[in-house]
Amino acid sequence: MERESMEFDVLIVGGGPAGLSAACRVMQLAQEAGEELTVCVVEKGSEIGAHILAGTVFEPTALNELFPDWKEKGAPLNTPVTRDDIFLLKNQESATKIPNAFVPKNMHNHGNYIISLGNLCRWLAEQAEQLGVEVYPGFAASETIVEDGQVKGIITGDMGVARDGSEKDGYMPGMELRAKYTLFTEGCRGHLGKRLINDFNLDEGKDPQHYGIGIKELWDIDPAKHEPGLVVHTTGWPLKETGSTGGSFLYHLENGQVYVGLITDLSYSNPHLSPFEEFQRLKHHPEIKKHLEGGKRVSYGARAITKGGYNALPKMSFPGGLLLGCDAGTLNGSKIKGSHTAMKSGMLGAEAVFEALKDGKSGEEISSFQKKFEDSWLFKELYAERNFGPAMHKFGNVVGGAIAFFEQNILRGSLPITFHDTTPDYATMKPAAECKKVTYPKPDNTLTFDRLSSVFISNTNHEEDQPVHLKLTDPELPIRDNLPKYDEPAQRYCPAGVYEVVEKDDGSGKRFQINAQNCVHCKTCDIKDPAQNINWVTPEGGGGPNYPNM
Repeated sequence: MERESMEFDVLIVGGGPAGLSAACRVMQLAQEAGEELTVCVVEKGSEIGAHILAGTVFEPTALNELFPDWKEKGAPLNTPVTRDDIFLLKNQESATKIPNAFVPKNMHNHGNYIISLGNLCRWLAEQAEQLGVEVYPGFAASETIVEDGQVKGIITGDMGVARDGSEKDGYMPGMELRAKYTLFTEGCRGHLGKRLINDFNLDEGKDPQHYGIGIKELWDIDPAKHEPGLVVHTTGWPLKETGSTGGSFLYHLENGQVYVGLITDLSYSNPHLSPFEEFQRLKHHPEIKKHLEGGKRVSYGARAITKGGYNALPKMSFPGGLLLGCDAGTLNGSKIKGSHTAMKSGMLGAEAVFEALKDGKSGEEISSFQKKFEDSWLFKELYAERNFGPAMHKFGNVVGGAIAFFEQNILRGSLPITFHDTTPDYATMKPAAECKKVTYPKPDNTLTFDRLSSVFISNTNHEEDQPVHLKLTDPELPIRDNLPKYDEPAQRYCPAGVYEVVEKDDGSGKRFQINAQNCVHCKTCDIKDPAQNINWVTPEGGGGPNYPNM
């Protein structure tokens, strides 16, 4: 097919904190050196920030380096953290507050801010455009261009294709965006990043990547209960009842609002577990309920989190480009933070790419990136916390937390040994017959809600008559294998009601239904399906959620 083509010096796939920081940094370097560079950022969301979802308590380390004058430039960091409360929820009624002296030091948030990461990305995009970066939201990168063993750019998705593959009125073929170097910053489980890791063997000798699913709501609360800057974290109930790990967060931001959410590690084994329902159940605990009662839910979202840490980091360079931010897995699990690390990885990538371009290179692997990474505070931070995730998975939150406390507060460094977690998250699922069924209460529509009403306030929208972007390698497998063995867990791990097992119209049995228009792009299905039968690919650009202030 003949496609229109555009060429750039640097192409960045993904308008999140890593990609936008890379774009800003490479243009800063070009201006300082008096060089002219063409830099482009493509983003699949309808606007920058539309698909951005994070906690977020934000550590400004990388932002201080990228824009030392961010306060004067109006960066949306408006609510400094004033207090940290951490609770062990023993059961659905009781909790114990953990004294600060026994909290691992990385969980203290003095000097950090409660922010909307989506709003920060919108601000970063403004800075990038002022520096001369071309930013194109609504353009989904569907394929990589690989020629002679080098990545040469990407192809954006076709627009106006019907579900049956035919071309509708207004059909527009995707464009070739070519570059001397392409940086992939798609966020957790980027669909092109996943392919690059496989095609270039970037994870050779590494632990398998590990993930969590974060489900989050934004609430307007009773002004009398609002305490701007308060950070609350919990562990224990409800996840411990199913032997699962994870924890909740509740952050008081500005304007009388709070973020509340639950992160469920996707290493869980009970196929009856529903992360969405666990989150709904959490909100009835007195320590959470007291903040939300009398308030109103404003928005909802869900996103997978890359949390394998240092041991699971793939090689980040390959011929023609770099894999950066959560596409690689730079989140620091012990801090429950990935924005500052994503930004720093993007900045390091920008510096390495700029040096390569200055040396006249185009497409050769940037082998200098690894040393640049290893000389940075980012490497030191991730290496020091390499035991946190494996300890949590192996020993649970309480013992794992004690190990983290010993490393961080007593040793003030890491143990001389390294724990490993070598079982992929999809391989931890046990047969349904071996696991206790979980009964979840019906939503009360005051504190707790169902999936469809939740998806509605995520402002998720896809053209219904487009190819389904959730591809089954074997369409028969869900009913043939997953249903009898695991009671088809996609019905429960999806936080958006995308997957259903329903009766066939003729009454001859069950069929697997995919409601792709509900998809909030969280990637949980791509990660957790025990048969690895679901492949998430990007739908038309501009589709998916449209998160406000998230």
